[in-house]
Amino acid sequence: MTQAAVEDALALIKRGAEEILLEPELIAKLKEGRPLRIKAGFDPTAPDLHLGHTVLINKLRQFQDLGHHILFLIGDFTGMIGDPTGKNQTRQPLTRAQVLENAKSYQDQVFKILDPAKTEVVFNSTWMERLGAAGMIQLAAQHTVARMLERDDFSKRYRSGQPIAIHEFLYPLIQGWDSVELKSDVELGGTDQKFNLLMGRELQKSQGQSPQVVVMMPILEGLDGVQKMSKSLGNYIGVSDAPSEMYGKIMSISDDLMWRYFDLLSFRSNQEIAIYKRQVADGANPRDIKALLAEEIVTRFHGEAAARDAHKGAGNKFKWGEMPEEMPVFEFVADNADGIPLPNVIQQAGLTDTTGRARDMMKQGAVRIDGQPVSDPQCRLSPGATYVCQAGKKKFARVTITL
Repeated sequence: MTQAAVEDALALIKRGAEEILLEPELIAKLKEGRPLRIKAGFDPTAPDLHLGHTVLINKLRQFQDLGHHILFLIGDFTGMIGDPTGKNQTRQPLTRAQVLENAKSYQDQVFKILDPAKTEVVFNSTWMERLGAAGMIQLAAQHTVARMLERDDFSKRYRSGQPIAIHEFLYPLIQGWDSVELKSDVELGGTDQKFNLLMGRELQKSQGQSPQVVVMMPILEGLDGVQKMSKSLGNYIGVSDAPSEMYGKIMSISDDLMWRYFDLLSFRSNQEIAIYKRQVADGANPRDIKALLAEEIVTRFHGEAAARDAHKGAGNKFKWGEMPEEMPVFEFVADNADGIPLPNVIQQAGLTDTTGRARDMMKQGAVRIDGQPVSDPQCRLSPGATYVCQAGKKKFARVTITL
């Protein structure tokens, strides 16, 4: 593999990645010029995915496009334990029937991103059941309780007196053993998985294997741009959302968040995205660029025909709720061509009691104009136009500004 090809591949792999351990090792593996074995594990603990889950799968697709071998690991064995990462209490284990049912749903969804002909789907029950009780004891002997308690979530639970079940200590060991069985060159995971991912390196070294490189991807923010995408928080874009709903949700994100979504969710090249950024800097409407992102993602999950029509059903959607068909209508007269300060408009339209409250809501990202968040309290609405103003999830007003 030429130096230029290695540099191009590395730039694509690093795009959006939070951390690579260790980058020199990755470069050395790329220079070998062989298809690398790229592993990512997914515990099928829930049947439906959202775009936050696909950040990892998108990175797998990029490795796939570079010619590497994808190992899509379904943790049907570990899924019955439950990943303790980030949990402040022991998770309820799933039955094998639940895990297998969810695994089937996962495969249906991920193959809208990955090429099934170039993806090897593996189940960790294959080798864990073969390992048996004696093998499990030998595996447990590879690590100490003190080392396990260095892990942040275990440490917090231990200090606060929250119980930690013995089987939870087995989870990172089993995830690491998966890497040994698969002889993985690279493992992908979220930033919250660092302890588990590094376990794979340690166990591979103990078995005389070359340790895997760890590529950690960030947690994707949801529609609010603040908290991680989550169904429980209501700020998610589901892979199975209807085309118009998916399109509308993507169009509702802020202009700043749009670029993060491009990095983590789009398959457009770095060069194309750089061109879009220059166009916006030169005065192009960010909404037009955002529409390209929305169309790309809807096409991925629903096809080109659905993407062409998605905007028609999305026109009346704001944030993750719907804009009412009827709303109060106001006309305000500006003193000059500079327009009227937005906090004044919000207050005069009855969407807040005071302009101070309007400014506070703007800072919280809870004020939108034509579906777009506006956080700058110095923003003014120009005369000669009509705007749909939103404060919070349910308060709307259609406002016309004149001179």
